Amino acid sequence: MNILETIKNRFEKHPNRHVDIKWEDILPKINKPDILRSLTYMEETGGEPDVVYDDKKDLFMICDCSKESPKGRRSLCYDKEARLARKKNAPLSSAMEEAEKNGLSLMDLDTYLYLQTIEELDLSSSSWIKTVNSIRSKGGALFCEKRYGHVFYFHNGADSYY
Repeated sequence: MNILETIKNRFEKHPNRHVDIKWEDILPKINKPDILRSLTYMEETGGEPDVVYDDKKDLFMICDCSKESPKGRRSLCYDKEARLARKKNAPLSSAMEEAEKNGLSLMDLDTYLYLQTIEELDLSSSSWIKTVNSIRSKGGALFCEKRYGHVFYFHNGADSYY
């Protein structure tokens, strides 16, 4: 099955993620080489990319809707600077490096919180989110998870693994 078939099947299986959006309207927007390459990367690393529509912002997004952080994108520092600063056990890459290399971006807090209103994610994993420069410049980075029925966002050193 090719990536467009996979995405179409997921799109049709989860209409709650994109109420009132039709596949025929989305297909021309995602059937582009750079987007297909990004979707393929997400899929190959264990993700479940799907179309998410935010009706308040009148915005559709491609988000990874896997229940947990994909196994192929875990145990990563926040960014290259943090990875290079690790004294021991530095991973081969970082969340930001992988995102940038594959035409993606990390979710910001608002997007993460919105996605959690659609369905529960990260019930036993954590995900890095886009961190503002005022935090990152001091060595920190933000991550999120859902526990006890609530979404939490936290800070940690950017060289931590999530």
